[in-house]
Amino acid sequence: MIHSTVSIHHSAIVDEGATIGADSRVWHWVHICSGAVIGEGCSFGQNVFVGNRVLIGNNVKIQNNVSVYDNVTLEDDVFCGPSMVFTNVYNPRSAVSRKDEYRPTLVKRGATLGANCTIVCGNTIGDYAFIGAGAVINKSVKAFALMVGVPARQVGWMSTYGERVELPLFGEGSWICPHTGDSYLLKGDQLSHASVCH
Repeated sequence: MIHSTVSIHHSAIVDEGATIGADSRVWHWVHICSGAVIGEGCSFGQNVFVGNRVLIGNNVKIQNNVSVYDNVTLEDDVFCGPSMVFTNVYNPRSAVSRKDEYRPTLVKRGATLGANCTIVCGNTIGDYAFIGAGAVINKSVKAFALMVGVPARQVGWMSTYGERVELPLFGEGSWICPHTGDSYLLKGDQLSHASVCH
């Protein structure tokens, strides 16, 4: 279940049954539970925890001190900044067992979750969305949206390259990324993206 090219630090714990794809790296004091399914080329920084009912795609980077709890799915190319937080119970009480009330969280392809941000369970983070450091997400986020604050609000758009898209939050317009040549089209409150074929 663990590819032969996976690098695992001697201090890490990877429970029997976990699946980890080729060329992934598991650093100091990481704990990966037995039911986790992890793709290729992933990196788990110091003191990361990955629960049993977790699905992680390819090329996902999880920085130090992040816990990925049950019912969290991270698609390909997701970045989780240092000490950012996932939850899986909406209204936790120590004295009340709510393990049958976990709410799923989906983080779609290419999204960035900034350092110390919090993702409240039951929400979807859209493709290539960018969550600023320290933001608290309590509702689902559109693709390419730039979110900041507590609670988070959208203040702009971000490209797949990770640059601010020079378009308003609402209306119509187009923008070309100076780094990639990709085009972005705003219609109403939705931003779409077209890649340049290289």
